[in-house]
Amino acid sequence: MPPAPPLTAAQTLAPLLLLLLLTGPVFCWRPWPTTKPNSTDILYGGSKKYEGSSEFVHLKYHMGPVLTANITVYPIWYGTWLPSHKRIIREFIASISAADSKPPSVAGWWRTVQQYTDQTGDNITRSVRVGEEKSDRFYSHGKSLTRLSVQSVIKSAVSAATRPLPVNPKSGVYLLLTSDDVYVQDFCNNICGFHYFTFPSIVGYTLPYAWVGNSAKMCPGVCAYPFAVPDYIPGLTAVKSPNGDVGVDGMISVIAHEIAELATNPLVNAWYAGGDPVFPVEIADLCEGIYGTGGGGSYTGQMLNGGDGATYNMNGIRRRFLVQWVWNHLLNYCTGPNALDH
Repeated sequence: MPPAPPLTAAQTLAPLLLLLLLTGPVFCWRPWPTTKPNSTDILYGGSKKYEGSSEFVHLKYHMGPVLTANITVYPIWYGTWLPSHKRIIREFIASISAADSKPPSVAGWWRTVQQYTDQTGDNITRSVRVGEEKSDRFYSHGKSLTRLSVQSVIKSAVSAATRPLPVNPKSGVYLLLTSDDVYVQDFCNNICGFHYFTFPSIVGYTLPYAWVGNSAKMCPGVCAYPFAVPDYIPGLTAVKSPNGDVGVDGMISVIAHEIAELATNPLVNAWYAGGDPVFPVEIADLCEGIYGTGGGGSYTGQMLNGGDGATYNMNGIRRRFLVQWVWNHLLNYCTGPNALDH
C-alpha cells in the first residue's frame, strides 16, 4: 500500500487537541467548591471506597507499558520558588527509594506501587531518583496556563538552548510544578494536579509528565486539605503540616498521587478501572483522601501526630510527610505503610 499523504499540522493536531481537552483526571474526595454542606458526600464520597472495601472496584490491566526501568524525575520549577520549597519536594522524591527510612516510610508506601507488573511479569522499579532540573522563574508562558500550554512549558525545558532537560521517554517523568501565583486550567475547581503524556506534534516526543500546582494562595482548603479547610464546609478542622508550609506540604500527596499513576499507567493504556481510557480511574484515584486505617469520605483515617503537633503518616529520609494511600490490586483495597493491621 502506498504511504498516505502527509497530514498538515492542523490535521495532525486537531484530534489530539480534542482528546486532550476532553481528557481529565478522575478524582475522589476532596472538599471541592461543588461539595454540598451537610450532604452524605462529606462522609462517604460517591466515587470513593471505604478503606478496606472491594465491592464494585474492577481494576484491570490493559496490556500497555508500565515503568519497570529505573525512574528519573525531572522537576520543572515554573514561577517563583524558595529553596526551602524545593528541598521539601526533592527529599520526598528521593525518599521513595530510601529503603532504610524509619517505618512507616515513603519507601514502604511505594512497595504497593511496585506490585504492579507489565505483560511480561516485570514489576515497576523500586528506584526513583531526582534527575536534572529546570527553572523558569520568568514565567515564559505567562501566569495562566492551559493544558496545552503545560506541554509547551515542557517543550521549552527539553529544547532550551542552555542546559536542556534530557529526553528520556523510557523511564523519565517530567514533573511540572507551578508556584502559588500561577493558575492552570481547572485548578482548584476540580483538579490539583494531573498526568498524561506529551504529544510529538507539540513537544517533539512522547514523554510521561505530570503537573502539580502550589495552592497556598488560590485554594489551600481544597488542594492542601487537611492542612487547610474551606469555609463553605462546616465541621472540618485543619491539622498542622509536618514541614511548616501548608502549600508545599499539600503538594506532596498530589505529587505522590501523580507519580504512582504515571508508573502504573504512563500512556493511559495499562492499569485502570472503568471501560473508558479517556476517563480512567487509576490506583491513586481510588484512594484519594485516605491517609490511614478507617479512611473514607471526609474522614482521612488514623494518622500520626508528632511531638511538635504536626500530622503525618510516613517518614522520609529526614522529613515527615502526609501521603494518600494507593489501591492494592492483590488485596483489592487501599493500603499504606501506616495501616494498623500491618
